[in-house]
Amino acid sequence: MRVGKQRSAYQVISNPRTNAHLSQGKVNMRSSTPIQHQQPSLALALTPVVLTLLVLAVQLFYFGDFTPHIPLAIGLAITALVGVKLGFRWKQIEEGIFHVIHVSLPSVSVLICVGMIIGVWIASGTVPTLIYYGLTILSPTIFLAAAMLLCSIVSLALGTSWGTVGTVGLALMGIGAGFDIPMYWTAGAVVSGAFFGDKVSPLSDTTNLAPAVTGTDIFSHIKNMMPTTVPAMLIAFAIYLGAGFVLIDDNSASFERIDAITSALQANFTISAWLLLPAVLVIVLAVKRMPPIPSLFAGALAGAITAMLVQGAGVHDVLTYANSGYSIDTGVAAMDSLLNRGGIQSMMWTISLVLIALGFGGALEKTGCLEAIIRAIMTKVRSFAGLQTSAVLTSVSTNLVAGDPYLSIALPGRMYTPTYRGMGYSTLNLSRAIEEGGTLISPLIPWNAGGAFVISALALGIADGNVENLLYIPLAFACWLSPVFGLVYAQLGLFSPRATDEERQLWQEQGEAIATDLGAAGEASISATPATRTS
Repeated sequence: MRVGKQRSAYQVISNPRTNAHLSQGKVNMRSSTPIQHQQPSLALALTPVVLTLLVLAVQLFYFGDFTPHIPLAIGLAITALVGVKLGFRWKQIEEGIFHVIHVSLPSVSVLICVGMIIGVWIASGTVPTLIYYGLTILSPTIFLAAAMLLCSIVSLALGTSWGTVGTVGLALMGIGAGFDIPMYWTAGAVVSGAFFGDKVSPLSDTTNLAPAVTGTDIFSHIKNMMPTTVPAMLIAFAIYLGAGFVLIDDNSASFERIDAITSALQANFTISAWLLLPAVLVIVLAVKRMPPIPSLFAGALAGAITAMLVQGAGVHDVLTYANSGYSIDTGVAAMDSLLNRGGIQSMMWTISLVLIALGFGGALEKTGCLEAIIRAIMTKVRSFAGLQTSAVLTSVSTNLVAGDPYLSIALPGRMYTPTYRGMGYSTLNLSRAIEEGGTLISPLIPWNAGGAFVISALALGIADGNVENLLYIPLAFACWLSPVFGLVYAQLGLFSPRATDEERQLWQEQGEAIATDLGAAGEASISATPATRTS
């Protein structure tokens, strides 16, 4: 028999990585004296967030310069100063920064692999073949709807939205250019489909993370997301289908433009359905549940071999494509802008942004600023609808400020779980809220890891002044409609399951923390339910 201990609210819902400042007995090994860390007030916690957003606004809107790296670095420095004021040493803040970066290194590795894949798949003819067949088979009027469905299927199979965007998504951008469809429309359809798959694929890391931090199982989590996912996808599909008929008329489509692109592709590449084998290999490995990084690397290796055997590339050429990207002059500007890309170096702008954003998020988390803000929100929660809304908006806000989709899932998931249990609601509601506010909103924030990758991989050219392509954000309908449906359901009490007897029994067996006094949820008395379990 195991009896759970009584714990204070702050100790239970606090982030384990930032709990150091709660330990009154923690000793400084140099001075042998206890280290006291203050908890930031709400005003102090908001200071680095507000100042960083102001600097970002000046950079983006006043100077018209879409390079958010330095504003985020300044935000990191401001957060560090706040941490020093609270009693943290730089070494401790540094540990918080690099811990979050370390946790997210697998995502950086995926970026590197995707960069290699883009370069060698263009050289191998895989991407040109996808573009060629897309232009010859697809009807311009159904292209946007078909693009969303194709990305959904591929992302569902691969379990990675980034891998889908960087490969199939790039090819679809070329097809859209051939149909003379605005880039932001195509990008919106690609993002809607790719991140749908990342949301519901059992192979996706974020789809596994959300139920893990809320104490639910992955398949129940996926099932509980269907009431928001299905209507969002159906509405998005209908809009893309309607937009295709408005934007493009089959009878008036520029077939000269399409012929110019397909002719240029045939002149510079061998086009064959066999060249789709590298993509098929990656999908097969994903279906067999191979880890994503080896699967993507295998796809890059298969593309390199194909480039040498079919397209006549040399060994050094392939190595260059993998590192620096592919380069060609087809004589068709629209194609050149899409095909002259890829390689590890093309990902460095995105990787550097991701690392700085993660460092900023880690500093906010380590110093307790994010917790202070969330706790202030929780003190205002009085109902399930308010709790669900707060969970979604907290994930969105963490995405917005910290730039990290993983942190936007993990932190609210840890913080809000006891309150859901105390209200008697299944934590499946929370896992859905943080998945939708975290995974789906990530690509819609340009300086977030997801948004930065989308902008770079789809060649939207925002940093070059093509700011109009940011219109892909409102046009990624499936991404923002899904959390909207979730918020509506919470207000109406629909698809908001209460905890079952089995769940309550599980909480007891595992001694889970439960908020027992919900008069003011943020200051709730939180305890671990005594467990009655026989060894």
